[in-house]
Amino acid sequence: MKFDADGESVAVRSGMSRLSSPAAGRSATDGAGSALPLAVKAGLGSGESFWQTKTAAGFPAATLTDGPHGLRAQTDLAEGVGFAESVQATCFPPAAALAQTWDATLVERVAAAIGDEARALGVGVVLGPGVNIKRDPRCGRNFEYYSEDPLLSGTLGSAWVRGVQSRGVGASVKHFAANNAETDRMRSDSLVEPRALREIYLRSFERVVTESRPWTVMCSYNKINGVYASENRWLLSDVLRGEWGFAGAVVSDWGAVADRVAAVRAGLDLTMPGGDPTQDDDVVAAVESGVLDPAVLDDSVGRILDLLARAADTAEPGGPVNLDAHHMLAREAASRAVTLLKNDLAVLPLRRDARLAVIGTLAVQPRYQGGGSSRVNAARLDIPLDEIRARTTAEVVYTPGYGDDSPLDEAVVAAAVADVAVVFLGLPDGDDAEGADRTHIDLPADQLDVLRAVTAVQSRTVAVLSHGGVVRLEEVDRLAAAVVDGALLGQGAGAAIADVLFGVVNPSGRLAETVPLRLADAPSFLNFPGEHGRVLYGEGIFVGYRGYDARAVEVTYPFGHGLSYTTFSYDDVQVHLDGDTVVVEVEVSNTGARDGRDVVQLYAAKHGSVIARAPRELRGFTVVDIPSGGTRRAVIRVPRREFAYWDDRVDNWVVEGGAYTLSVGASSRDIRVTTIIRLDGDLPVLGVTAASTIAEALAHPVVGPRLVTMFQQYAPAGVGDGPAGTDALRMIASIPLNRLRLFGLDPDALDDLLRP
Repeated sequence: MKFDADGESVAVRSGMSRLSSPAAGRSATDGAGSALPLAVKAGLGSGESFWQTKTAAGFPAATLTDGPHGLRAQTDLAEGVGFAESVQATCFPPAAALAQTWDATLVERVAAAIGDEARALGVGVVLGPGVNIKRDPRCGRNFEYYSEDPLLSGTLGSAWVRGVQSRGVGASVKHFAANNAETDRMRSDSLVEPRALREIYLRSFERVVTESRPWTVMCSYNKINGVYASENRWLLSDVLRGEWGFAGAVVSDWGAVADRVAAVRAGLDLTMPGGDPTQDDDVVAAVESGVLDPAVLDDSVGRILDLLARAADTAEPGGPVNLDAHHMLAREAASRAVTLLKNDLAVLPLRRDARLAVIGTLAVQPRYQGGGSSRVNAARLDIPLDEIRARTTAEVVYTPGYGDDSPLDEAVVAAAVADVAVVFLGLPDGDDAEGADRTHIDLPADQLDVLRAVTAVQSRTVAVLSHGGVVRLEEVDRLAAAVVDGALLGQGAGAAIADVLFGVVNPSGRLAETVPLRLADAPSFLNFPGEHGRVLYGEGIFVGYRGYDARAVEVTYPFGHGLSYTTFSYDDVQVHLDGDTVVVEVEVSNTGARDGRDVVQLYAAKHGSVIARAPRELRGFTVVDIPSGGTRRAVIRVPRREFAYWDDRVDNWVVEGGAYTLSVGASSRDIRVTTIIRLDGDLPVLGVTAASTIAEALAHPVVGPRLVTMFQQYAPAGVGDGPAGTDALRMIASIPLNRLRLFGLDPDALDDLLRP
């Protein structure tokens, strides 16, 4: 089978001539399944086994496999729990680390390599990427997600889909939607107001669907405002297919469907895993009794057949892949993800002849991925201590420092006589795992004890962090001279960390989420993980840096922060409109002695807005490589729609007219240059009813002039003149029209005012 650049099928096996690219609401195999027996149609909507679909219409079964950062392809596809032994595969950095590269091109390359490994193993659909927002730092699955910002999450997720599907393998963007905690995850109800749902929690999915056209979308376990995602017609049909034009198949998360008939009616196509034939029987009975429209089932069957047609070419394992090349790519991606948070005393990069004390068991037993369904059986693993020793000509003394039977005195002695101490810190394995949330964001107490003791005798101490979720770093920042954030870096972790420590790689990572001073500062602190199965998203749109910045809360490290072994300056910012696109250009100069890579971030603010807004919001970014002493002109293009907010009065996106401050900088709190652009606004026409206020009625193009005439007729002379009149107008502006009867308005006059 051949595929175009978007992964759309061009031709299929089994004599079905050609497939056109699916349009919204229509399968590429339109009509192919309508002649199938009803029982066969119903059966196609559930898996044959834990990881495979059924076969139909001459198409082989499609294999679906976990794999956001590397394949977890099981040797026993029918195993009923889903955690059997998996084959070896390249473990790339998880999303939490890839996001710190801010590099869509790199993410696409990583995903293409995952696609190659999928084809080699006969996998038709890789279950990823996860683009859920990191609403709270305690979410146990945050290591699988990119960011607290929907633009960064959506951009990188879209690149991931392009990469996998460029290899003729499907992606399954997940978990759709508002799935931001693991506590009671199969029943919890995410209560989100419309604006936050649209601007924050659906926005990354919308970008992936509209830009990269994934083969499938995976619905989440949870409810959204009272309705399970698997049964939510508004979510799966009205928004996903109707508004966004999604033409692929909607797949359930494994075990997410309780009511199969309700799910099919809502727009869900494939219930996974298989194993419950009574659900197929329920669908048959629902069609026969008239509860389920047969046309709805036929549409669903068409989408499943289209998926089978697309995946047919991967049904048989392909040729071998170059795991050596993939390991080098994993190293490269990991090194780009490493983020230098602090570097006092110019401790880094390390001299090759510096005597080092390496402290901490994570230096020899690295944390490089999280737990749960995405855990990869890594083909190989670079060990940090080995890689450090390979890059130095001097003595390297290692001591565990913490853990069972690890004397603290040994670490202190080693640090005292060394030129530099490198202390490895991080979360234990169970703290970054699917199925459970953390209750805190603290590093283990014994690790902090070691850091305190080491820094008391060695001022030149480097802290190296390994973690998938945010950890509290206030004390680490205060004690250590340098802080290196390694997130979870995949199988190339050891080499990547060593390369950055010794300056083989100039660090260019930038934080994709805020590091607060304390957990209680998180905007979602009081509303996570919820109670009695209900999670109130009480912070609204003020998630992550939006919330910290809006409340002017001090943080340890802001969103977008990251240092380099060189320095960058910004100058000559210019902005212009190119049709409906805002184009921002800025000169970025490398003013240091090393070649480097900078992440140029563009934030926008609308002061004096008619709605509540964050002080600034990410609206674009780009990565530029600049040689020492060189200058590059960074160009960031932002579609006008990126400036829109969701107006729930009209259920649509609205651009507020006026001046916007555009800020270019190195983080949400490190702004270097600013400029202003004026945008023409949209004028949403609000419907006017008897319950509308006088102010709302005056804004209506038809009702407004009528009301002015009426007001002139009924208002006492002089109202509106002077300070007292101004006060009067302010008071009456909020009066609903139907209350005017209490002030003597003729009911017939109100009817005339509201006539069509």
